[in-house]
Amino acid sequence: MTRTPRSPAVEFSRPIEVDRVPRTGSHEKLRAEPGECEKLARRLAVPRLFALTAALHAAPWRGGGLKVTGSLTAELEQLSVVSLEPFRTTVTFPVERYFLPAAEADADGAEDADPIHNGVVDLGEMVAETLSLELDPYPRRPGEVFAAGTATGEDDAAKPASPFSHLEKLRNKDR
Repeated sequence: MTRTPRSPAVEFSRPIEVDRVPRTGSHEKLRAEPGECEKLARRLAVPRLFALTAALHAAPWRGGGLKVTGSLTAELEQLSVVSLEPFRTTVTFPVERYFLPAAEADADGAEDADPIHNGVVDLGEMVAETLSLELDPYPRRPGEVFAAGTATGEDDAAKPASPFSHLEKLRNKDR
C-alpha cells in the first residue's frame, strides 16, 4: 500500500475557481476568523494576529491565467528586536500575483507566475504568503533605535579608534 503525502494544512483558505471569474474581473474581500488568526500567528511566529483582511481584484490573465491585485491589512503583535518587548502594530502591504495553469507555467518558464492547481487559486493562502514575505524579520517598536555600544555596555563617547590610528601614532613618533 502506497501512502500519498499529505499537503500541509492551510490556515486561511479562500479558494476561487479561475473559470468562474468574469472577464471584467471580480472584487474579493477576505477576513480571517479568530481561529484562523491564531493558527496564522503560529505560522508567522508572532505572539498574536488580531485581524487580517484583504481587498483584492481577480481578473483573467493570458488566456487561462489569473491576475490578483489589491492590498492586505494585518493587525498584530510583534516582539521588538531591540527591547524584546511585545508591541501592537498595523501593517498594510500591496498584493500583486499572477497565476497560470501548471502545465503552461512550466512550459513558459514563467518565473513570475504561480501554478494553478485543479483550476483553483487559494486567495487566502496567497494573502498569508504575502504577509509572511512582507513582514519585517527584525521588527522594532516605533521610535526605538539600536544604539551602538549598548550591547557591550560602551557609551557613544567611547567609540573605537580607527584601525589606522596606531599607524598614525608611529608615523608621528618618527618625525
